[in-house]
Amino acid sequence: MADARPEATGRAGAARAGRRRSPRWEARLAAIVDTSARVFAERGYHATGLNDLCEANGLGKGTLYHYIGSKEALLAAIHDRVMDEVMAGANRVDATGGSPSARLAMLGDELLDVIARYPDHVWVFLHEFPALTGERAKRFRARRREYEKRVESVLREGIESGEFRDVDPRLTALAWLGMHNYTYLWLKPGGRLSARDVAKPFADLFVRGIAAGPVTAPSSRRRPPARRR
Repeated sequence: MADARPEATGRAGAARAGRRRSPRWEARLAAIVDTSARVFAERGYHATGLNDLCEANGLGKGTLYHYIGSKEALLAAIHDRVMDEVMAGANRVDATGGSPSARLAMLGDELLDVIARYPDHVWVFLHEFPALTGERAKRFRARRREYEKRVESVLREGIESGEFRDVDPRLTALAWLGMHNYTYLWLKPGGRLSARDVAKPFADLFVRGIAAGPVTAPSSRRRPPARRR
């Protein structure tokens, strides 16, 4: 059910409303987004009520609305948290200027790092996006497609340079994304394998599978700077 309250939330919402938020306000909003991602991942978006969110965040309804505006706006903020991290990683990879093989491996390294650091957010991202409506759904699709194009661009560059076989960039990008995205089912914080443990063999498997000829293992790449907050 749609909520009738105002929905200016997060950095984007505050900017649209022409308001400046203090660092303390932004930090509290981020904490609400993180806590709510865990609740949605445990209960499901539709099964989670506002009372559940208030209890988990230790807030009353009025205060919660002050920060999030609506339940759907909170869902959109969780999706933005994932996409912000993923696109930041893609920007770091672009800045290295490495070969297509090296950059594809680095993209996987960055993506798996996000999945490992934000397991609840990623679960919500992959399962609950159909609940986004209107402009929020449009924005989500546009941002997701923007990232897909970044992967496709690396693949096209590799094809044009002769480093990769003449594969279909779109289909190959979707295969690459599927291979990495669904590690969320088993790549757990503190588990036997870290994100980096998984990223290297994934890169070796994928790059060798599309290589036009002998290729240097991408494990020799230079990893972008750490992105811990």
